[in-house]
Amino acid sequence: MNYDNIKCTTCGAPTLVPPTAYQQRCSQCNKINYLPPKIRSQCKKINYLPPKIQQPSANINNDQYQRPSFRAFASKCYKDKELKSPYPASLNNIHSSSVTTSGRSNKRALLCGVTYNTRKYRLKGTVNDVINMRDLLIDQFHYPPESIRVMTEYEKGELIPTKKNIKNSLKWLVDGCKDGDSLVFYFSGHGLRQPDFKDDERDGFDETICPVDFVQEGMILDNDINTDIVKPLKKGVTLHAIVDACHSGTILDLVHVYDHHNGKWEDNSPPSGVDKGTGGGLAICISACNDDKLASDTSAFGTGTKTMNGAMTFILCRALKQNPDITYRALLNTMSEAIQQVNTDRCLQLGIFRKIFRHKVIKDG
Repeated sequence: MNYDNIKCTTCGAPTLVPPTAYQQRCSQCNKINYLPPKIRSQCKKINYLPPKIQQPSANINNDQYQRPSFRAFASKCYKDKELKSPYPASLNNIHSSSVTTSGRSNKRALLCGVTYNTRKYRLKGTVNDVINMRDLLIDQFHYPPESIRVMTEYEKGELIPTKKNIKNSLKWLVDGCKDGDSLVFYFSGHGLRQPDFKDDERDGFDETICPVDFVQEGMILDNDINTDIVKPLKKGVTLHAIVDACHSGTILDLVHVYDHHNGKWEDNSPPSGVDKGTGGGLAICISACNDDKLASDTSAFGTGTKTMNGAMTFILCRALKQNPDITYRALLNTMSEAIQQVNTDRCLQLGIFRKIFRHKVIKDG
């Protein structure tokens, strides 16, 4: 997809904006830039149904925000239909979607790979990402297959990654969690931003993930993810969230963000003062890029094939397979070096939350 390169009229900082955008908030000085008519007029050439934006109140007129964030999302609505899977069988163990809290393993994972099949904004590598992550958890970190829930468009019923199903599965992930539990949430798909209406975002935008039916049902906001899987974490419970999507830097709304390039922690607590912390547990998130950046699928890391993968997911899995005991700091360095080796200029500036560099990436409890 093509993005327009503009400079902030206040501080001169360069940034990429979608062709359909009509305004942009500078990530450096936080000022609003109104885009020239040449850029805005492009959105009139196409017939689109924009993503449904969640609004805080019916009393607020937010029609100005009812625009897609990039040209590729200007397409037909998602239609729920049976899809023929290119994979030999379901990625779920037959019992994985019905694991009860009684007798549950102390390891549980939710893996979502959204392809957006039949859409113009289709992604090619997300199911491969889910397979790689599932294999990593089983082979390297001994997660029971029946405790891993996989959601793709090739599954059926409650395992299709619709907004309702993902929300229900997020609650399933943390339901009944107890001291010693190790939880994993993984998402590979599209990520977007929308204006923040609650004054709980320092940059003025909520980050989102896009379910397969987001055009009709709306996106899942970082506020919702924080409420669903961060707040319920009890003392002794560890959650690792791995999000390979655009604009995913603060997708869990955690209160500390590590700036890898400057080697320091940044405060991400909401201006409104609302509590975004856990219930005593530990939440760690590895994201593909900063909130104002883009992630991508690529075959650049392949071994002589054209298999598509999310770039962050591929190098993360490779690093952990080579060294399961790697520290967070070493993992960041390894991933950064891998990106530099393929000479990419895409956004893979990694964000890891919470000050816990000296431990294993995923505990082998």
